[in-house]
Amino acid sequence: MSTPTPPMPPFRDSRLPFGKRIDDLMARLTLEEKTGFLHQFAPAVERLGIAAFRTGQEALHGVAWMGPATVFPQAVGLGATWNEELVRRVGDAVSKEVRAMRALDDRVGLNVWSPTVNLLRHPLWGRNEEGYSEDPKLTSAIATAYTRGLRGDHPVYWRTAPVLKHWLAHNNETGRDTSSSSVRPRVLHEYDLRAFRETVEAGAVAGVMPAYNLVNGRPNHLSPYLGEHLRRWTEEDLLVCSDAGAPSNLVDSEHYFDTHEEATAAALRAGVDSFTDHGTDSSKIIARVRGALDRGLLTEADIDAAVRRQLSVRFRLGEFDGDGAYDEAGAFDTPEHRALAREAAEQAIVLLKNDGLLPLAPDTRVAVVGLLADECKLDWYSGTLLHRSTPLDGLYERFGAERVVFAEGVDRVRLKTSAGTYLHVPAADDAPATAPGAEGALDPALLTGRTDLPPLTTGAEGTELALVDWGEGVLTLRAPDGRYLSVADDGFLRASADQPGGWIVQETFRLEPHGDGHLLRHLGTGRHVCVAADGVKVADADPEVFELVVAERGEEAVSRAAAEADVVVVVAGNDPHINGRETEDRPTLRLPAHQERLLRAARAANPRTALALVSSYPYALDPAALPAVLWTAHGGQAAGTALARVLAGDVSPAGRLPQTWYADDADLPDLLDYDVIGGRQTYLYFEGTPLFPFGHGLSYTSFSYTDLRGRAEDGAVRVSFTVTNTGDVTADEVAQLYTRAADPSVPRPRRELAAHRRVTLAPGESAELSFTVPLSSFAFWDVAHGRWRREPGPYELLAGASSEDIRLRETLTLDGEPAAPRPVAARGLEAACFDEHGGIAIVDRAKVSGDAVTPAADGGTGELLYRRCDFGTGVTRVTVEAAGEGTVEVSLDGGPARAVLSASPGTPAAGPYDYTALDAGFTAEGVHDLRLTLRGRVRLARVGFLA
Repeated sequence: MSTPTPPMPPFRDSRLPFGKRIDDLMARLTLEEKTGFLHQFAPAVERLGIAAFRTGQEALHGVAWMGPATVFPQAVGLGATWNEELVRRVGDAVSKEVRAMRALDDRVGLNVWSPTVNLLRHPLWGRNEEGYSEDPKLTSAIATAYTRGLRGDHPVYWRTAPVLKHWLAHNNETGRDTSSSSVRPRVLHEYDLRAFRETVEAGAVAGVMPAYNLVNGRPNHLSPYLGEHLRRWTEEDLLVCSDAGAPSNLVDSEHYFDTHEEATAAALRAGVDSFTDHGTDSSKIIARVRGALDRGLLTEADIDAAVRRQLSVRFRLGEFDGDGAYDEAGAFDTPEHRALAREAAEQAIVLLKNDGLLPLAPDTRVAVVGLLADECKLDWYSGTLLHRSTPLDGLYERFGAERVVFAEGVDRVRLKTSAGTYLHVPAADDAPATAPGAEGALDPALLTGRTDLPPLTTGAEGTELALVDWGEGVLTLRAPDGRYLSVADDGFLRASADQPGGWIVQETFRLEPHGDGHLLRHLGTGRHVCVAADGVKVADADPEVFELVVAERGEEAVSRAAAEADVVVVVAGNDPHINGRETEDRPTLRLPAHQERLLRAARAANPRTALALVSSYPYALDPAALPAVLWTAHGGQAAGTALARVLAGDVSPAGRLPQTWYADDADLPDLLDYDVIGGRQTYLYFEGTPLFPFGHGLSYTSFSYTDLRGRAEDGAVRVSFTVTNTGDVTADEVAQLYTRAADPSVPRPRRELAAHRRVTLAPGESAELSFTVPLSSFAFWDVAHGRWRREPGPYELLAGASSEDIRLRETLTLDGEPAAPRPVAARGLEAACFDEHGGIAIVDRAKVSGDAVTPAADGGTGELLYRRCDFGTGVTRVTVEAAGEGTVEVSLDGGPARAVLSASPGTPAAGPYDYTALDAGFTAEGVHDLRLTLRGRVRLARVGFLA
């Protein structure tokens, strides 16, 4: 007699809706099992046949950290394409490679942590390469396209589950886990939230990752906006995954809570569902959750809410429906993916200037010079290259090796010791080419350097090394075999690294003047290099004093090569692991001095010099003496081929700048000034003259714009205009539509991107482009009333080729809601809802939610202005909710103080959240501008008025 087959549990029944299946599975899980799901590495539940699961697979521009994969251009380069359909196809290819790689290695996760939608507000941000644009509209358009590709087009199942990074207002690496971004309500709604919102509302986002920083004094991992905004934008369950180590930061570096149990409970209640902490070791997080439960800081319902959201993602990925649930096969390194990588790299190239030097004729003799001329650089979130094309490779392929001459431009040096010997790189036996585990490391930060090669020694002749100064005195030294000097865990120097890299880069040094020579400091360890009996190493004592003996300066080789050629292409830029990267902001916009030397040498030897910048971010430079300048982000595996094809005219460049290129460091605000409105930041508000404006990019042909028409109907403005290729080359044009409030009552953007389209036009061909701009796009956040409002009045429609190259204008008059005074007599006002400020920081009113204001300088002075406050028929007293110690001065219309309220701690133990109500006599009636002056360590939450 056969044993009957047990009935299929409802959570395995694919005929049921996901909600019912999750209900069934939740009812079967014990509290202990559910608690285990809260860590990034959720364990298997064998009794239910549930496999282990981990959140997080890096896939910013290709599958990262899991070995070889197709490498596409950096995210900022994808942003420069201004081409949503292309980016959707890139996302589609990446998600197919994720599935294909997972079929071979179950460490590859389907919950992908990408894209990054942080706005590129400040070009010195170290992670500029990870974002798409400074503009929220362009960022959300590109991010939406990428997430749609990552999600796939199956009607039920998701190919991968994208998580957006990093929530919220995150643009600094300096003090990134302790600094607070002061974000006023208008900036919050009109700028920082907008890129997230429009991407989430598009429907292909599975979740978000909070950032390390604080916003308005509160850690992002406790953000009330997760519930107040994010989860109201969609009916889908959104999974919130913490950033690595951030839950522990709440206690360890931010000191926001005294205990990890309190911190973990607060993050979970705020909406964090998966805790990425302590690597693969889940025991600490589980212990903290259990401790929070024991202390009554959490309930099982809190845990259920988080686990439910995680399971929702796992069901959408088809995990519980067998191998046939998602029946589309993955694809890996296909000819289509290789072609797409080249297409993306081509479309990302921006022609910044061209006085007729480009394109190059087929018989041109080309000198390609510079530190990146024979490099195909990767960044922290790149996969391992399957294919590699450098600018030199591309020019060889396109023009023939006999017509191309190369000079890298490194300084060739030897390092002489005080004993008269020189550093020597011993010959190495054949050895593995990579560090252990590099073929597929879940976290490459954990990789250590090689110790299987002999350490450096000293000798009478020594070894000539290639020295590069990457800026600010940060050097790399490379042996003749192409390997970089590096320091492993044992402290010895070896020529062992293929490229600089790692979480802590071990391949960078600094020469420090010392007497008649230099000390050589290893930047990764902070120690100096010394010469010992057993080899050259870093140590805390007995540093060696070196004499730098220069055999050849880089500009000498560059000058020779340039003089032999018809045209010189100087390839300059950055190494993504040095001077501007995750954990490290840039100090300046300037091109490093070493590369300036090479550029000057090339120009002096041959004025027909083009500069090709390959970088993760903008530079400030003087292009006046250069007949041609191009920029591209690090373009992935096909970067060199793409650049050569553009230089040769096989492809007309049509990339457009996704962010403003400023002319000087003096044009930049402080890195921690997040007030894009008050600080006049980005193309939206910047009133100076940029080096190159947002949206800029030239072509090998010309385009005309005609017939701009706009009309308001059915809740939108319908806009159309015609673009015509008036040149003799088939090319892409990126047509851009901007709007502008012509007579605003509050500061509004100088112009704001409303729509764009990349179109391909043959010579003489025209295209009529039509756009629908919702009327909501013309609104702003009215701080006086806490909601969106569209003002009635004139609005300009601006069509053109960049934010500053406007070809057509038309003015429409739109209806709307007229401005109304603040009803302060009836409602009072929230202190953070100011119109203007000076010297003020927004801080947390309480640990859970709410904002307050305080002088930005500790114990200093700050001012707040609230325009058009309606005191009605009259008030006689003013009340404030304040904490700390200091004064609040109240005045009207720029006059003297009419009331001064003094705050002091009620008890010696009073803290920053212990608010007291203060009041004083104050008379006003009618409508006036209200000014508050804060002095001292006072925190102000709210102001009220009494008749």
